[in-house]
Amino acid sequence: MVLCRPFRDDGGRERPVGRRGALLEWRDWIEDLAERFSALAPPSYSAESSSLVDPWHWERACTRLVTVVADRTRDESGWYGHCKQVLGWFLAYNGIDEERARGIVESAVGGRFGSWVAPDVVVVDAVSSRFARTVDDNQ
Repeated sequence: MVLCRPFRDDGGRERPVGRRGALLEWRDWIEDLAERFSALAPPSYSAESSSLVDPWHWERACTRLVTVVADRTRDESGWYGHCKQVLGWFLAYNGIDEERARGIVESAVGGRFGSWVAPDVVVVDAVSSRFARTVDDNQ
């Protein structure tokens, strides 16, 4: 995320700068993610019964989260590290323990994205597909 530097948001307005602006931007991001996690959570999911969830739900969530993280961070240096963090948070939101989540995310993302490069649609699709399969396989 680009923090502590002025930039224009979707409305063409300058965002606040400095520590306060960075904190407000971070808070906005966390609140946005919370809403997305709620909207993207698979229906009737529990960590013990992930195989009962259509893998499409996991794949869709991964695609949308990767895309929004890349956009929000402007694909800057190491954006994919934050992407992995967000995917881990999403899995935790859905009751998957940290160790298992780390394995799922690393298996899906590990080395497939680069700094300063927007993720290619084909790569995002491959990562999302692997993410969905790994959630299902990694019980």
